[in-house]
Amino acid sequence: MTSWDPADLRDQVQGVLDAFLDERAAELAPLGPDADRLVAEARTSVRGGKRFRASFCHWGHRAIRPEVADEAALARACASLELLHASALVHDDLMDASDTRRGRPATHRAFEAEHRAAGWRGDPTQYGAAAAILLGDLLLGWAGDLLRHSGFPDEDVAPGLTLFEQCRTEVIAGQFLDVSVQARGHADVDTAMTVLRYKSAKYSIERPLHIGAGLAGASAGQLAQLSRFGLPLGEAFQLRDDLLGVFGDPVETGKPAGDDLVEGKRTVLVALALDAAPPAAAARLEAALGTPLSLAEVDELRLVIDASGARAQVEEVIEHLAERAVQALGTADVDDTARAVLTDLAAAVTQRTV
Repeated sequence: MTSWDPADLRDQVQGVLDAFLDERAAELAPLGPDADRLVAEARTSVRGGKRFRASFCHWGHRAIRPEVADEAALARACASLELLHASALVHDDLMDASDTRRGRPATHRAFEAEHRAAGWRGDPTQYGAAAAILLGDLLLGWAGDLLRHSGFPDEDVAPGLTLFEQCRTEVIAGQFLDVSVQARGHADVDTAMTVLRYKSAKYSIERPLHIGAGLAGASAGQLAQLSRFGLPLGEAFQLRDDLLGVFGDPVETGKPAGDDLVEGKRTVLVALALDAAPPAAAARLEAALGTPLSLAEVDELRLVIDASGARAQVEEVIEHLAERAVQALGTADVDDTARAVLTDLAAAVTQRTV
């Protein structure tokens, strides 16, 4: 283990986000109380979390340039990825009709409740959806703004922005693939892995590494080396998330028990279970996906998935992908301190319980 304390970076990033939103609040003040409400919800959306994307951006940078020339600029660049993440979560919760996020009402539910409590005209649900779309769009725009104006020289920030633009395209296209797969009501393992890769794996780890490294002047070869670490690790990270979406403790995840089953997510875990379970059990799981479920029904479906061997298989894949990633990092042309921290981060993202 290294002596690096991730809490320091989390505090830095939160400070950047708080200051950035203070500036946006001042800009929007002429719009009145509604703008205040929008910024207040933005503050809620960027509060908490492990800050993994910021961490991988930071250490992607230091992997290439161990001595950071401008710590404040790097902190702002790292924070931009947390705005991107917040945008994705706001939109994802709306598309999945999720009620909660990190133990609090999801953005669309919070705005819906405000509409209902105020007794305004129109449909509270539609108002909440509209507000969440707009806030998610605003956060996405702000992410690019924060990176562009992070403080790096223009010649350094340009490669980072190009990589950010690729990341933005990938995550939006991945989201559309995800909702399309759910609408069709079927996804084999290969399709589920493609959704996982583009919706989450790349933007969670590979692209943050790339953006940090790009800001440090990484070559195409160095970016490719980081991909050999970051992409399999990102896949392992999301597979862990899929397990938590079914088997996670609601107290730790901030989501209801079996939330992915209620939302009908066609994850790799579900695809494997449907392939391997006996016909009657598979039919029960298939019919239950995307429907309201009692705790007893969630427990029943967990048993189906467990008995099919899918849970154990996903655990094995996570372990294999994590090992492959760390092996690739071991031979990469990166700073040794960064290599040690990134190895620790690989364990953190694949062995987490939330």
